[in-house]
Amino acid sequence: MEDGNNNNIREALLLVKKEDVYYENCPGCKVDKAKHLTNGISIRNLLYIWLAVLCGTLPVCSLFPFVYFMVKDFHIAEREEDISSYAGYVGSSFMLGRALTSILWGMVSDRYGRKPVIIFGVITVVIFNTLFGLSTNLWMAISMRFLLGSLNGLLGPIKAYATEICREEHQAIGLSTVVAAWGVGLVVGPALGGYLAQPVEKYPNIFPKNSFWDKFPYFLPCFIISVFAFVVAIACIWLPETLHNHKDNNKSIDKAEALEGGSNNDDEAEEEKSIFQNWPLMSSVIVYCVFSLHDIAYQEVFSLWAVSPRRLGGLNFTTDNVGTVLAISGIAIIIYQLSLYPMVQKTCGPVTLARFTAVLSIPLLQSYPFMRMLSGFTLYAVISSASILKSLATETIATGLFILQNRAVEQHQRGAANGIAMTAMSAFKTIGPAAGGALLTWSQKRLDASFLPGTHMVFFILNVVEGVGVLLMFKPFLSVKK
Repeated sequence: MEDGNNNNIREALLLVKKEDVYYENCPGCKVDKAKHLTNGISIRNLLYIWLAVLCGTLPVCSLFPFVYFMVKDFHIAEREEDISSYAGYVGSSFMLGRALTSILWGMVSDRYGRKPVIIFGVITVVIFNTLFGLSTNLWMAISMRFLLGSLNGLLGPIKAYATEICREEHQAIGLSTVVAAWGVGLVVGPALGGYLAQPVEKYPNIFPKNSFWDKFPYFLPCFIISVFAFVVAIACIWLPETLHNHKDNNKSIDKAEALEGGSNNDDEAEEEKSIFQNWPLMSSVIVYCVFSLHDIAYQEVFSLWAVSPRRLGGLNFTTDNVGTVLAISGIAIIIYQLSLYPMVQKTCGPVTLARFTAVLSIPLLQSYPFMRMLSGFTLYAVISSASILKSLATETIATGLFILQNRAVEQHQRGAANGIAMTAMSAFKTIGPAAGGALLTWSQKRLDASFLPGTHMVFFILNVVEGVGVLLMFKPFLSVKK
């Protein structure tokens, strides 16, 4: 009798799969049906992903080129060498807020849908990024960044969304779009901050002295990003939802596939196990966290080091100079992620490619302190080339780890899984800016040291962190779900 019931269940589940039954009022089923009927990939959906991620990423690092000068204008640092430390606190406050709420936003997106979380996150950029540009003291700046980080939870759900909106064979392109937009935001954001901060000094014919722009010299880049976010928030109204709203959602189809393949109850129990017991997921998250710590610390150190005076081992760049270097890197990331990466990833695989680029970036980073010996066009050419290569390496590693994370879980766990990844990553990134600023301050006070003098030390420490990440990308630590 029991065998007969099992056969009936199996036949029913397989019927669901074979006949492609979709629930009429379920947004997730509509997306699945569209994927089934179309072999290609929707450019419109990729554009939605691109805009949402870019909107969430632009504010993350847009302050780096000018935060040194912003903190200096707050008149809170007693010595010039201490400015970098205070600037690190401002950068860390955003990631602290994100670390405290990312799991919550992932759970909300699993329960109520990806779309409302994404739209709400975009709206928070409009509000709190604008207020950050109006900051008049250190504590206001830290508070606005903290609120922006804690209430903007779109980056975790958007990674889940990118895999759900694409057919399986196109998921690498979907996640590559996320990482490309993320990478572009991390360089275009600072470029905007570099070009548009202190507009009265740079563009006196447009922005007169003693005007609003003179009183709030760092408002313009924040305002431009907020206007962009407002437009994106409106566009996201037409964003298709991918989460199923019926009780048996995609689990019945997953179980049908399992039954058809002859899986037993142990396999089903394995599928439903706790996310925290999913080692392919957790190992990739841990590796991702290590590289995230390195990445955010590098971004903070690079911008502060570039604008530091040459007597302290810096390049004495202006915010415009930093903006130009990062804008060039952003263009390179777009070309690489949307054209070269999918092809190379298919050939090498995401893990092998990530390992290779991580190893190559270590000697590249250690060469940075020697660049201060250059000047003029040679300096710009070399530092721009190095920045491009470092940015491409960062995006390659991140994309590979995103692919591993999303392949390690089923849809009904994907929002929470990405929320865990964002929480852990944000916790590490909370340490990064503060630690990077403090390390740069310390290195600039030891210019005459016999071992790794000056900024050689801070770049060496960054490489140690990356070296740990490289080691963790190999077995037995990193486990890849087949």
